[in-house]
Amino acid sequence: MALESSGYIFPLGEANELVIGPGPVFIPTDMAIFAGYPIRFWRNSKRIFFILKLIAMNRTYLIILALILLSGSFEVPVYGQQSREKNSDRTSAVHLFMDCEDCDMNHIRREIPYVNYVRDVKEADVYVLETSQSTGSGGREYTFTFVGQRAYEGMNDTLVYHSMPDETYDQTRDGITKIISMGLMKYVARTPYFREVEIGHGGTEAMEEVTDRWNYWVFELEVDPDFEIEESLSSIEWESSANISRITPGWKLELDADQSYERTRYIYEDTTYTRDRKFWGMESLFVGSISDHWSAGAMMEMYTSSYRNMKFTVGVLPAIEYNLFPYEESTRRQLRFLYGIGYRHNQYIDTTIFGKINENLFAQNFNVAYQVKQKWGEINVSAEASSYLHDFSKYRLQMYGQVRIRIFKGLSFMMYGHAAKINDQIALAKGNLDEAEILLELQELETAYSIDGGFGFTYTFGSIYNNIVNPRFGD
Repeated sequence: MALESSGYIFPLGEANELVIGPGPVFIPTDMAIFAGYPIRFWRNSKRIFFILKLIAMNRTYLIILALILLSGSFEVPVYGQQSREKNSDRTSAVHLFMDCEDCDMNHIRREIPYVNYVRDVKEADVYVLETSQSTGSGGREYTFTFVGQRAYEGMNDTLVYHSMPDETYDQTRDGITKIISMGLMKYVARTPYFREVEIGHGGTEAMEEVTDRWNYWVFELEVDPDFEIEESLSSIEWESSANISRITPGWKLELDADQSYERTRYIYEDTTYTRDRKFWGMESLFVGSISDHWSAGAMMEMYTSSYRNMKFTVGVLPAIEYNLFPYEESTRRQLRFLYGIGYRHNQYIDTTIFGKINENLFAQNFNVAYQVKQKWGEINVSAEASSYLHDFSKYRLQMYGQVRIRIFKGLSFMMYGHAAKINDQIALAKGNLDEAEILLELQELETAYSIDGGFGFTYTFGSIYNNIVNPRFGD
């Protein structure tokens, strides 16, 4: 046995004898324990080696050594450090990588401490992918896909949690954490840490058959006033909306009504200016399922908008859609093709740049959307083309994309963007706009294109473990 300190090795004889010079110095077994915590040598090799040489010459210097130890040559860990370090280096625990945008990871780490949270998918024994989509009741469906890797290869599972529309954030967070905990049991059961898990039933009510007296109909009302006041500028905005929906596996019906009013008041050179912006509209969607890949339906909208020079417009667009993948896989992947052709009637507030005050139009729309979410990242792109049938030169082409890819360990790439070629602004008002209308964006301006986007790289290195939760001074 030997005692190691800052690069020097001192052999220990029987009964923990530290052999230095002509005779042994007895080191008690419990000398390495101070106040219940392990003591570690300070990295000051010259200081300790000098003292040990003095001990070899005269054992009376053992008193001096004890005084130095108590004065700071050894480091005593802070309260709780031992348990935290133990938890942060559980090499035999399940290594877990969470790919979850809707998860509170600090809460999950506290509630599920019997796994190792790693920050790279290649270091994981279990990869958990979360996807979500809205439900007909107004809540969300969270799908968790568990993929076993390395020693757990082939041990895969999928669990689903449904949140209610009236749930608080804390209730949804607890529900997500419980479903993740349940999904991890098959992996944790194969490690020594299964002893830390207790399984029980907290409910007391018997199972009852559920009867939906609303027959899947969901109603939602919202009012959202907003205001901002400064010395020379003030604005008030009032928004309200109503939503009615009924969603079943075979049918989807949605009806949305929205209203907004915004008044802006500003003072410039002792003159007060007031500008208003108004909108009222209604949209409806009716879709029927044909098969696992096909669906058909119609979209209808009507609205008035001072910004778009619309006194009133109403339109209907029947459409058909094909999904290359089954709709039941939509949270993981989908490639949808949609084509619609329909009719629209417009009444304008002011005469348009084409000399129209009202007109009847036929238009067509084609849309392609691709979405995939896997261990290597996610892609969400869509392209849309539309035109008026009476004049194909009045068209719009646009594309939207968002990409997140893990290139290799620690390095990820993100890019998003939107681009549009615009040549269908048939409702633009004739005449010039004043400076206030332009600066306050009270009316739509003529443009031939629209582009926005961004990208970024993230590189993370260091410890692969990510178990510790420390909320001090915020996240």
